[in-house]
Amino acid sequence: MIDRVKELAANYSDEVVAIRRHLHQHPELSFVEFETSKYIQSKLDEWGITYEAGMVKTGIVVLVEGNNPSKKVIALRADIDALPIQEENNFPYRSVNDGVMHACGHDLHTSSLLGVVKILNELKSEFEGTVKCFFQPGEERLPGGASLMIKEGILENPKPEIVFGQHVYPDLPCGKVGFRPGIYMASADELYVTVHGKGGHGALPHKNVDPVLITSHIMVALQQVVSRQAKPDVPTVLSFGKVVANGSTNVIPAKVELEGTFRTFNEEWRAEAHEKMVKMAKSIAESMGGTCDFEVRKGYPFLVNDEHVTLRAKKVAQQFLGEENVVDLDLRMTAEDFSYYSQEMPGCFYRLGTARPEEQKVSGLHTSTFNLDENAIELGVGLMAAMAIEELNS
Repeated sequence: MIDRVKELAANYSDEVVAIRRHLHQHPELSFVEFETSKYIQSKLDEWGITYEAGMVKTGIVVLVEGNNPSKKVIALRADIDALPIQEENNFPYRSVNDGVMHACGHDLHTSSLLGVVKILNELKSEFEGTVKCFFQPGEERLPGGASLMIKEGILENPKPEIVFGQHVYPDLPCGKVGFRPGIYMASADELYVTVHGKGGHGALPHKNVDPVLITSHIMVALQQVVSRQAKPDVPTVLSFGKVVANGSTNVIPAKVELEGTFRTFNEEWRAEAHEKMVKMAKSIAESMGGTCDFEVRKGYPFLVNDEHVTLRAKKVAQQFLGEENVVDLDLRMTAEDFSYYSQEMPGCFYRLGTARPEEQKVSGLHTSTFNLDENAIELGVGLMAAMAIEELNS
């Protein structure tokens, strides 16, 4: 069966690469992937494959039924949205949409799953059960398309027992894949902080309440939540990536705005840390004569890979690629809304190597020059199809 899947993946490779290039050239932001959705539907129509469209407006669901469809149901997921980044690559299929780019590989995820659907549809007499494939919007933006798809019933009628997802990984050479059983990716919360003071002339600070100074104390103090209060065995990250103090060389502003992220792997500590951060920031601001509004927007939960499902998938990957091309992954402080599925049922979220072997410097995810080795597409298609079939036939 693995040899047959490899043959089909090779046969469809050029077509899937062309699909990926079209998607890359026409990216759309989270929850407005209307043309992307239409394009996916057009390919399914071309192949004579039935589907349901319109979940969370742009989501698509495909059921590939083998023999005895109700025996076992598994799910495969791909995300379809892009990022608000201006692409700086120069290849012919670079983004034509200003300020929007597939800088996280979702174009490969989507094209790959389309290839998987085509293979599974051709081999449906060779397996028992049903593969539920869904193309999900809005992975890059809270509350996450996965949570909304779940609310709209993606995990019902039929209800899958297991879910798989793959993600490109530019830190790994093309031809290799990575797995990690157990907890793999962090929870992610967005922090929005506004420090209020009293603005005025920069030469007369005694007449003002300086929110810039207050904010600097808050930012330094909040790092104690990570360095002094987090448990040593619970990795935690607190980062602020946006600070807006709209004053001038001689103008102290009336307020300062902060935006940041908090990430960890323990739900109990996560809730406790939220309370500590809010209390600390507010008390510092008040002690210095100002006030502080602190909003925590709770984001994706941590992602956990089921031990048994992941080890079975890893074994298929070793058969498909050779043991030397399957690696163990480290914990990641990045987040993924696939975690919502992994909290509902056993799942496996694995990494597909996409780095070109000849590249000296690889552009990372979420950068304006991100690109990938398109040879990874054939591998991504074949491996996911093989894992699905082996899981159903096991």
